[in-house]
Amino acid sequence: MVRLLDYHIAANKLRTTQIQNIKTETPTVKTFTFMDKLCAKAKPGQFLMLWVPGVDEIPLSILDVQKDGTVAVAVKRVGEATGALHNKQTGEIIGIRGPFGNGFTMKKGKVLMVAGGTGVFPLLFLSRKIKPKTARLVFIIGAKTREDLLFLDKIEKLCGRENVVASTEDGSYGIKCLASESLELLLCKERFDVIYTCGPELMMRKVLDSAEKHGTALEASLERLMRCAIGLCGSCVVGKYRVCRDGPVFNGQQLMEVRAEFGKSKRDFDGRKIPF
Repeated sequence: MVRLLDYHIAANKLRTTQIQNIKTETPTVKTFTFMDKLCAKAKPGQFLMLWVPGVDEIPLSILDVQKDGTVAVAVKRVGEATGALHNKQTGEIIGIRGPFGNGFTMKKGKVLMVAGGTGVFPLLFLSRKIKPKTARLVFIIGAKTREDLLFLDKIEKLCGRENVVASTEDGSYGIKCLASESLELLLCKERFDVIYTCGPELMMRKVLDSAEKHGTALEASLERLMRCAIGLCGSCVVGKYRVCRDGPVFNGQQLMEVRAEFGKSKRDFDGRKIPF
């Protein structure tokens, strides 16, 4: 218990590190790598807090880790902090806290991933870890356009092109539909032991409904407004759970307990519930 407490104290302590490498993935997404021994021990689904000096601190899913302490995160430019991070150069200083939260449960058998948009980041990390242990790994990836289908080449290389179902809302690549629609069609034809999902909460609510309908186990990684990352501020609350501390990965049973809110509403910066 003492060792666990010491670990949490160490994880929550801000460390500074240099950006080792920056790779442009799309016009709006870049991958940043840096050294951090604690975050390099992260499990798929856990997250970290990245501090952009003089700007803000933001929660990020962990994309990959290496035994030498290298950590990778993929970041989409969406606001002031992510924009400032995108403008940084190799060698510049950033701050890191983490890893935080609960990761995915590693299960064997026939596994199905369902990713929407940037939700592909933690699922790609999980896929790399789980692929050697599974009987079959199928990956459904959806986005608005072809340009938004992130890391599609890596997913196809890992899973095999025949096991990847890509969809876009505008029909610019793959099937013209939502990822949740591709999921329902697949579940009508084939059974899986577990579904892992991450993406827009409206999408994940539909994935939850399909998993319940077909009797399939589910784990979902949620994204909510996170400030403290240790369960104190309450900004990330969904129902009775604090996403940063009780999640960000939740199983289907937990999500059913908060189904009145999950996929229906979230909290703004003032703590008020607002509909999606």
